[in-house]
Amino acid sequence: MQGFASHGKARELVIELELPYPPSANHLYRHVGSRMLISREGRRYRERVCAILAAAGVRRFDGPIRLQIEIYPPDRRRRDVDNVQKAILDSLQHGGLYRDDSQVAKLEVERRGVVRGGRLLLRIESKR
Repeated sequence: MQGFASHGKARELVIELELPYPPSANHLYRHVGSRMLISREGRRYRERVCAILAAAGVRRFDGPIRLQIEIYPPDRRRRDVDNVQKAILDSLQHGGLYRDDSQVAKLEVERRGVVRGGRLLLRIESKR
């Protein structure tokens, strides 16, 4: 879902998306010889995120963005919130949400309650 919020003269673009729960950073890449490649699981996740962004009609952000991520894990196992960030940020970049993840000026990540299958809720904000 996309929308504009006005704050004085500046217009702020706000996008809210629901994404599937990502693979852990530990399962995102594989070593093949001396090279490191994205794993099959990582490619599938990236393709799903790209499809969601395309279906939502999301356009690329050119300036700095603020990104809030609510993580709803699929079960009660111990998980580090930083292990899911790499898959999310790389997939959003690959899907064309921004040119480079260095555009993320503020990143907030919060783990929430367990949801069957897991999911992520994202809120992306940028001044236009």
